[in-house]
Amino acid sequence: MHQYSAVAYSCRYYMPCIKRLVAFTSLVSHHHPRPCLSTLPLSSNFHFPSNLNCLLTGNSFFYRMERFWSGSNINKNKAMVEHLQRYGVITSKKTAEVMETIDRALFVPDGTPPYVDSPMAIGYNATISAPHMHAMCLQLLEENLKPGMHALDVGSGTGYLTACFAVMVGPHGRAVGVEHIPELVNFSIKNIEKSAAAPLLKEGSLSVHVGDGRQGWPEFAPYDAIHVGAAASEIPQPLIDQLKPGGRMVIPVGNIFQDLKVIDKNSDGSISVRSETSVRYVPLTSRDAQLRGN
Repeated sequence: MHQYSAVAYSCRYYMPCIKRLVAFTSLVSHHHPRPCLSTLPLSSNFHFPSNLNCLLTGNSFFYRMERFWSGSNINKNKAMVEHLQRYGVITSKKTAEVMETIDRALFVPDGTPPYVDSPMAIGYNATISAPHMHAMCLQLLEENLKPGMHALDVGSGTGYLTACFAVMVGPHGRAVGVEHIPELVNFSIKNIEKSAAAPLLKEGSLSVHVGDGRQGWPEFAPYDAIHVGAAASEIPQPLIDQLKPGGRMVIPVGNIFQDLKVIDKNSDGSISVRSETSVRYVPLTSRDAQLRGN
């Protein structure tokens, strides 16, 4: 059994639990038609009820990006990336390059504004994360997404981050997406086929599979990088087992209150865990529970 040793196990954006609860309750009770980060007391990647068609953004539960943009005036992928750079969200040249290469517009449902900094509903009680969350996760995993490395995207949804991973690890690496909704797997493959990652899909270094992401995808393990796009009540052991020594996993953990955990596997197989920020994600659960909205 692995021993967990926390490197920095406290959230860097601390708020007492009662204030977090009040902030969350207050936010949910106000049905803003299209919120923007400059006006919100907190941000979220949580899937709200369908009558609240806003799906608030997901970086920190209480992290304000001052004067951030709603995205309504952004109609180009490059402009979205430039805004993320301008506001200090993207600080890595490599992350900026891959987000410019993979156009987010190809990975959202028709009629959805692709460059708004907010998660978007993609059906089946699932979402595609906000652009700033994509940027954060890519930067956290960047050193584990070098050419030739293996990456696993759990809850791959519409395929956006899986495609980004594939471009970063290149044709000699391996990028694997796992999603338990077959319709989303089919949708993601069609999206990838229209993107700059299409040759990698055709050549076989990029693949997307129907499966329970909590079990990982052993076929191509061990992985240098694992990203989990839904919140687990605890870190799934199969994912820890499939993480390569020297590898890193980024996973939201928690129920009502969640932290984005950064998990590093040391050379001796021990695990170090730290909290990057507080977030809100849909739960990492079974296919049936997700379809029921549990």
